[in-house]
Amino acid sequence: MSHACLPWHAAETGAVLDRYGLQLARVAVGVSIPGSFWGGAEAGLVARAVYVRDDTPLHSLLHETAHYVCMSGERRGGLHTDAGSSDLEETAVCYLQVRLAEHCGVSRARMFADMNTWGYSFRLGDAGAWFERDAEDAREWLQQHRLLDRGDALTWRLRA
Repeated sequence: MSHACLPWHAAETGAVLDRYGLQLARVAVGVSIPGSFWGGAEAGLVARAVYVRDDTPLHSLLHETAHYVCMSGERRGGLHTDAGSSDLEETAVCYLQVRLAEHCGVSRARMFADMNTWGYSFRLGDAGAWFERDAEDAREWLQQHRLLDRGDALTWRLRA
């Protein structure tokens, strides 16, 4: 299965990043992606830029975007490659990336499939099952930090 890659949804994805004050920085295929924690085609995060290539999976770009949104302002200030996070924050990042995908023209089902193919692991063994039946802690964390409102809508804010 191939992942949903960036060129398919570049305009929508760019608009999502703009709402968070992030820049989408493109790198030529075959060139190392600056700030990529995992290497290869995986997205990179440096300061206010999310680095991608045309072969970068959209779930990777959205995961790094969600890290930026979820991290404290202090961590955002020195951001380069390793977003760092607690287990609960990482779970919130995963939840937020699914919600962001909807604004990039990608269905939840596609995002879940891509997450499963990449190897995300959840207590229920499947991204979709986790999101629908076991993500209450992630949703509450996002609401607590005002990244989702009480109705589960995105607030388009960064964590303070």
